[in-house]
Amino acid sequence: MRGEESDPLIPNQEIGSHDVPRERNDKDVEGGCGTEGFIEEGKRQLGLALPLIAVNMLQYCLQVISVMFVGHLGELALSSASMATSFASVTGFSLLLGMGSALETLCGQAYGAKQYHMLGVYTQRAILILLAVSIALAVIWYHTSFLLVSLGQDEDISAGAGEFNRWMIPGLFAYGILQCLIRFLQAQNNVVPMMISSGMTAIIHVFMCWLFLFKMKLGSRGAALANAVSYWINVLFLAVYIKFSTACAESFTGFSREAFEDILSFLRLAIPSAIMICFEYWSFEMVVLLSGLLPNPKLETSVLSISTRVSNELGAGNPQRARLAVCVAAAIATSEGVIVGTTTILVRHIWGKLYSNEDEVIKYVAKIMPLLALSDFLDGFQCVLSGAARGCGWQTLCAVINLGAYYVVGIPSAVLLTFVFHVGGMGLWMGIICGLSVQAVALVVVNVATNWDDEVSLSVTLMRGLNMKSSSQKQGDEGHRPNSSYQALK
Repeated sequence: MRGEESDPLIPNQEIGSHDVPRERNDKDVEGGCGTEGFIEEGKRQLGLALPLIAVNMLQYCLQVISVMFVGHLGELALSSASMATSFASVTGFSLLLGMGSALETLCGQAYGAKQYHMLGVYTQRAILILLAVSIALAVIWYHTSFLLVSLGQDEDISAGAGEFNRWMIPGLFAYGILQCLIRFLQAQNNVVPMMISSGMTAIIHVFMCWLFLFKMKLGSRGAALANAVSYWINVLFLAVYIKFSTACAESFTGFSREAFEDILSFLRLAIPSAIMICFEYWSFEMVVLLSGLLPNPKLETSVLSISTRVSNELGAGNPQRARLAVCVAAAIATSEGVIVGTTTILVRHIWGKLYSNEDEVIKYVAKIMPLLALSDFLDGFQCVLSGAARGCGWQTLCAVINLGAYYVVGIPSAVLLTFVFHVGGMGLWMGIICGLSVQAVALVVVNVATNWDDEVSLSVTLMRGLNMKSSSQKQGDEGHRPNSSYQALK
């Protein structure tokens, strides 16, 4: 759910122009099914997953750190910043994240097929599209206050949220570019530079929050500005690395006119990806928006937003044996859920103090943290299965599952528990847990019923077609323009 889900199942098969699918080796099968194969796969995934986990957490920490700084300015400031970040996620970040996720399929399979130059083309095309989309989203952000008041939110909170988002508009464009660069490097298993870049950015962000909020006296506006500047700093770090690193010499060969072609084809994959991500993100952020309709909106919004911000997903690896990879990734996610859930319960009386000095907020956070522990456990599990589905190009199917889980079960349950049975803010989170449970069960059924041999064969066929068309067009002096894997959706 939170942050950027990593794709554990994009096959890394090396397919040349005349290659045929590799015959299955009995030794591979036996090793993959046994304990030794399971352990080996776990090591392989963790080697890629741990840096990605660090990247996701460090990038997600930018908004968390900003909200923490703002929280010490007062309850109204915390509520406004929390409402602003939730609104920004619903109307901006989640959409850009979802559209950028199309590169997980495109770049991952192009890299496996040794069509390295296409990674740069796909990434440039995605950047152009996301920048265009960001212009429209910036207009929505500029009118945040009006839109929130129209939705029945508290006027004081809405005014503060509107000011926060207007100062964060420059970061919207950087965020879209950042999502594309991350997936460009992730597809090549080049995750350490992302981890270093994200770590340096997070450290700089803490300093900027302190500088803008308390030294320059910008208040909550300073936190929003710090977010925007930090996103651009991260983009700059990664762009410089991609430009000058020998590791990206084959995948980024300079700007290409091909980036302006096949835009509609890219959208056919990007739009289902965005819908899949948005359905899930919106349900969580709707918890914060609904909390603004409760009798004490400042308290409820503060606490529910803190709970939402704490939830983070974990990425898995990039394995070659898909069935084993899902089992290993699910085991890792289950272990993570137990560890994080236990830790969440143990620190429940401390966590609220990081966000606020208000005793009422701190006590309410401690009360709701056990529910957060359960949701994190379910969320980590479903993230693995969602990543598997995205790697196979099932974005449309997952969008339908997410629609049913969150908007037929989750949100209605939250509204029923909160406003009919008067459970309060905790009822909102209970409803989300109901939605997570339905989503996890549905994804388990889909993954269990999947024939992974067929999925691998499909990927091989698609990449061979990409390679053959690329070679044909090269001979015709029309440049490299191979058939993309968008056909996976047809």
